[in-house]
Amino acid sequence: MSAYWTVKNVEPLKEYRILLTFEKGVRKIFDMKPYLKYPMYKPLENISIFNMVHTNGETAVWNDEIDIAPETLYEKGISYND
Repeated sequence: MSAYWTVKNVEPLKEYRILLTFEKGVRKIFDMKPYLKYPMYKPLENISIFNMVHTNGETAVWNDEIDIAPETLYEKGISYND
């Protein structure tokens, strides 16, 4: 795995989006809403569960069963500059 895909920080946002900070300081917003149709991500429809997002030092995770590939987050995320 390339180091620039490593998720260093993740914050939940409104409307099932997450703000990610990657290695090297790159920040992106990723929309999880299209993924909620998949059985693996269905529990995230519960906003309380969705808001539990955190990083395991590599990617965004919600619990031991729900995560998403860091390269997906990086490649499909939209650049964010505050």
